[in-house]
Amino acid sequence: MHFDLVQIIKSLGYFGVWGIIFAESGLLIGFFLPGDSLLFTAGFVASQKLLNIWVLVIGTFLCAVLGDNVGYATGHRFGRRLFQKEDSWLFHKKHLVKTTNFYQKHGKKTLVLARFVPIVRTFAPIVAGIGAMDYRTFMSYNLIGGLLWTFGITLLGFFLGKSLPAEQVDKFLLPIIGLIIVVSLVPSIIHLVKENKMNGH
Repeated sequence: MHFDLVQIIKSLGYFGVWGIIFAESGLLIGFFLPGDSLLFTAGFVASQKLLNIWVLVIGTFLCAVLGDNVGYATGHRFGRRLFQKEDSWLFHKKHLVKTTNFYQKHGKKTLVLARFVPIVRTFAPIVAGIGAMDYRTFMSYNLIGGLLWTFGITLLGFFLGKSLPAEQVDKFLLPIIGLIIVVSLVPSIIHLVKENKMNGH
């Protein structure tokens, strides 16, 4: 049995994957999208010759960088108004606050680190725009983060898929994607646990 994400990637093709990465990188509504597992699975699918790995990876890199630019522009343009915005099912102020705290702790390298942290990934460029980070500085970190994230995770999926015997692929795919999802959620869980401990004292 194929995992649903594989079917989604097969049906949506390059543009589906690129669109999701773009949305998750810079649109407020993208924070719940499965970036890490999607990139990994797309790389895996490409290893089965269903997608071209270089078309896939260059496209995801460009969309990740472009998405971050949209996020930066949103933060720059609407800035503080986002903090006054009421919570809705698409927008939660706590995500913005969480990302701001992440920034205060890690500084500019947040743009690189955030790529690997769900939710923070979507809000990091917005917070950079709100904080009026110099655009050239933002763009350099954006390029490094985007490159490491898209190439790193997609190629990991690709080479792992290549190293498995064809008849074993289906058997291993589900546990591996499950593991990727868990690993990508670990930073958020640790952060929540720490936050609760601090609030508890």
